[in-house]
Amino acid sequence: MKSVLNQTAASGESWSAFHTIAPQDRIVMDQMRAMIAPYKGKLRGIAARVPFDAMMGQAVAAPDNVSFRHDVVGGIAGWWCEPAEAQPGAVILHAHGGWFTWGSAEVFRHFVGHIARSAQAKAFVPDYRLAPEHPFPAALEDLHACYRGLVDGGAKSIALTGDSAGGNLALLVLARATKQPSVNHSVVAAVALSPVTDLAMKGQSWESRANVDPYFVWDQAEELIRAYLGGHAAMDPTTSPLYGDLTGLPPIRVHVGDDEMLLDDSQRYVERAVAAGVDARIDVWEGMPHGFVGAVGRLDAAAQALAAIGAFLSQQIAATHSA
Repeated sequence: MKSVLNQTAASGESWSAFHTIAPQDRIVMDQMRAMIAPYKGKLRGIAARVPFDAMMGQAVAAPDNVSFRHDVVGGIAGWWCEPAEAQPGAVILHAHGGWFTWGSAEVFRHFVGHIARSAQAKAFVPDYRLAPEHPFPAALEDLHACYRGLVDGGAKSIALTGDSAGGNLALLVLARATKQPSVNHSVVAAVALSPVTDLAMKGQSWESRANVDPYFVWDQAEELIRAYLGGHAAMDPTTSPLYGDLTGLPPIRVHVGDDEMLLDDSQRYVERAVAAGVDARIDVWEGMPHGFVGAVGRLDAAAQALAAIGAFLSQQIAATHSA
């Protein structure tokens, strides 16, 4: 698999990488596309919770040498994912995906367990409240309460991660925590996987990737976003990370598939972050759909992305501990 790097004009540092698809991954993706094609755009509203959870529960196998336990942090219930070997004092707070409407900490715990093992740090996945029963800002407030609970509990280094809608929440909590002097010393880094950064849906990839995205269609996503916002403005910096003040944020890494309509949400966010002076980088994976990192054991791209995520988080945590 080859990678092509883009650089900032000022510093020459790489901020974007494009990874070409491996031949074996192309075969696997062709098989996966044929299997899921009849279901494109079909998951809608709260009726999709049961099939979504069933799909997520079967998609990711439990990682080796990681234990799981239920707990409550900051008043928010969730699951700990604890590798046998974990750096002391370090915690990953992961916001799960599901378009703000589906998913749970329990069904995402295996996926987050892979991230935790790769980073050698324990992770907590909170069960934040879901829309439409609990529209904005319920989920964001739950994530922030959980973050504060980790700080109050003595966590020395906290990395924020999230996938899809969870990437939106993780980046918003990152910005909020960074602006709070009393707790921002705890945030060391963030990783977002195909984050929904623009709830106004202004990215060109909503059209340019409409045919190749195997999961979603525009009106499906629009309905889910509208239900989550509950009348709140889509371009408000408190709902869409893309429109917020990104100055002063800690290092950020974003991974996204080249075959998903959320591609521009990732690219535009990283472009803005780099322009604001943030140590940010995006990795775009050719031929990969939304959520491809969860295909551990089936896709070489998933293994490589997971290894890169783990190495980045581990380095950021270690740097903080040695400072």
